[in-house]
Amino acid sequence: MPRRAPVADWARDFDVLAPEYVDEPFGIWEALRATCPIAHTDRRGSNWLPTRYDDVTAIAHDIEHFSSRKIAVIPLEGAEPDDPLLPYGLPPISADPPLHTWTRRLLLPWFSHRRVEGYEQLTRDLCTGLIAGFIDQGRADAAAGYAQQIPVRVIAHILGVPADLSDTFTGWVRDTLEFADDPERRRRGSDALISYFSAEADRRQAIPGDDLLSELLHAEVDGVPIERSIALGAAALVLIAGIDTTWSAIGSSLWHLATHEEDRRRLVAEPQLMALAVEELLRAYSPVTMARVVTEDIEYEGCPMKAGDKVLMNFPAANRDPEVFESADRVILDRAHNRHVAFGSGIHRCAGSNLARMELRIALEEWLAAIPEFRLADGGDVTWAGGQVRGPRTLPLVFS
Repeated sequence: MPRRAPVADWARDFDVLAPEYVDEPFGIWEALRATCPIAHTDRRGSNWLPTRYDDVTAIAHDIEHFSSRKIAVIPLEGAEPDDPLLPYGLPPISADPPLHTWTRRLLLPWFSHRRVEGYEQLTRDLCTGLIAGFIDQGRADAAAGYAQQIPVRVIAHILGVPADLSDTFTGWVRDTLEFADDPERRRRGSDALISYFSAEADRRQAIPGDDLLSELLHAEVDGVPIERSIALGAAALVLIAGIDTTWSAIGSSLWHLATHEEDRRRLVAEPQLMALAVEELLRAYSPVTMARVVTEDIEYEGCPMKAGDKVLMNFPAANRDPEVFESADRVILDRAHNRHVAFGSGIHRCAGSNLARMELRIALEEWLAAIPEFRLADGGDVTWAGGQVRGPRTLPLVFS
């Protein structure tokens, strides 16, 4: 792995992969808001990092100057070449209107409130089954053995792919998103995902099933069948975006409850707070940072942004802005006014937010019902992944 130069000045040379940023970014954001609320770096190209809520949301809504063509926070080898199998990337998230508009419309029905209610029992059964597998041991890696097992199986059900491939999908998604310093591994994960969906598309076009991938492959817009590459890209997006983001939110929430006894016991005693608590945990531990590409030279809040620069949409920092959230760095389980942007803002707000909320709620409900008392294991290392998606990858807990 290449050796990473340490950060001497976060305002002019930030590094979202620096260990101190991945493990504990909150103090860095606080210092930047006070001194340089839109930081810059030339690492991996010219990148900007807004830390205030108003800046992040304003940029998210300005699709004229900030395009979603390239959303990767960490580019491959300093570039993101077009894949011949996915020339449109992963629409709608990597598309601007009009492609964004109609591809998003194709996905939304699969993640409506009504549709998500139909996935609840599957999710609850999955959670109880996972817990039954380790509860008698009195300890578990709540990241690898629980949080990371839930979203991948739910998404597999929606896409109509075998549940027994869940570990394989998990590996591909992690390779694609997490190993920023290993471009060969990232490319291998991405290629494997694309190859799998391409082979599945051949089967589903011949014999469609009752699943999202089949529906996308046979979808029409204005009476014209959509291109196969668009269907493949949208299906790959659902897998990638629906797995790492949600398991990171589940893992971060369990980490918080393991390290904040008062919050854990309150949530056990007052289960009616769960809906508010889910929103607050999403706010406090928002997992996702996305990128936007500057379309033309522009000065934004005194920052001379050039065409081709990237802006890292720091939704997690926006959700800790004390100008918007009272006691922003405290988790307040019953926070009533919570305009968080954990699911983004503007036209690219997460289409799967209903599903993510449901999975997080049920994962916490079932864990707390079975294991109300738990803590970090003595000497157990909690490891975090960062960059595009931040969350615990190992979370050793003990319980009785």
